Amino acid sequence: MNLQHTPLHNLCRDAGGRMVPFAGWDMPVQFSGLLQEHQAVRQQVGMFDISHMGVLRLEGTNPKDTLQALVPTDLNRIGPGEACYTVLLNETGGILDDLVVYDLGTNKQDSQSLLIVINAACSETDTIWLKQHLQPAGIALSDAKNNGVLLALQGPQATKVLERLSGESLASLPRFGHRQVQFYGLGAEDPSSVFVARTGYTGENGFELLLEAEAGRALWLQLLAEGVIPCGLGSRDTLRLEAAMHLYGQDMDINTTPFEAGLGWLVHLEMPAPFMGRTALEQQAEQGPIRRLVGLKLSGRAIARHGYPLLHNNNKVGEITSGTWSPSLGEAIALGYLPTALARIGNEVEVEIRGKHHPATVVKRPFYRRPSLS
Repeated sequence: MNLQHTPLHNLCRDAGGRMVPFAGWDMPVQFSGLLQEHQAVRQQVGMFDISHMGVLRLEGTNPKDTLQALVPTDLNRIGPGEACYTVLLNETGGILDDLVVYDLGTNKQDSQSLLIVINAACSETDTIWLKQHLQPAGIALSDAKNNGVLLALQGPQATKVLERLSGESLASLPRFGHRQVQFYGLGAEDPSSVFVARTGYTGENGFELLLEAEAGRALWLQLLAEGVIPCGLGSRDTLRLEAAMHLYGQDMDINTTPFEAGLGWLVHLEMPAPFMGRTALEQQAEQGPIRRLVGLKLSGRAIARHGYPLLHNNNKVGEITSGTWSPSLGEAIALGYLPTALARIGNEVEVEIRGKHHPATVVKRPFYRRPSLS
């Protein structure tokens, strides 16, 4: 199998990254070690190469109104310089992917622009789906990453580090806010224009940056020189799970709806606009879903993994979707689907792990919440 390489691939290897196949890419699973990388992000700052993810630009007349037909979230709630998290749906309300939509405003050609970031594993199918539904309405789609770098800088010290390197104040940039920032010393073009968004997948303060390949490699080296810890997919998974952030393909997929996946807050049925899957979701909202994604804490040190059965009165009632040992909490945590009647906080079930039953309690999500935004 021929794996794709990001522009930071060699630099990741040089930094000690242990590479593994992931969604068709050769990606670092860890550098110094999962625990060290996890704690770096929780306590100081870490960086991730996320250049494997898809980044698309949508341009034309009212691309937001056109995209609205495919997502259940009211996109008119965001304006230029703002973004929102949402999901792509099919006709039955099943989730095709989750994504972040960034409103770029109007460009020099008086064309309105959106940027969307999608999962690497869904990049090809998402692009086909979007072209099928958006191009007939005159909306142009293009690859906004263009073999460039997408880099995540996450942790309490992320703002200070990025301000020091850019020379610009970023503390006032709100969560899900974004803007272009000029960086000097990143390559042949000086300054280099970098798309900076206050978003992330760790539950911490942080930023995601989109920039050209040469500038991205230079920034990676600058961040290493600043003492920023490179982090891999392993710590990215423990961090996002502590924050109860979904992983597409495990915690949700085409067979789950936003209401089942605990993402009902993304469904704005009060808006008058039609959207894909609306009829199915209206029916589910009225009747209630028969199952729900819940947070679970396990007793002892047993760790629940994806696919492990959830039991009640010795009967299988559900399944673990994601599970790990939480470095921040010192407990085993997991996400999984349970019948709605068993999904109440405080209810107890069991997880079958290698033939043994281990007690688990339904708890409030997220498991971990950062002390404050810094």
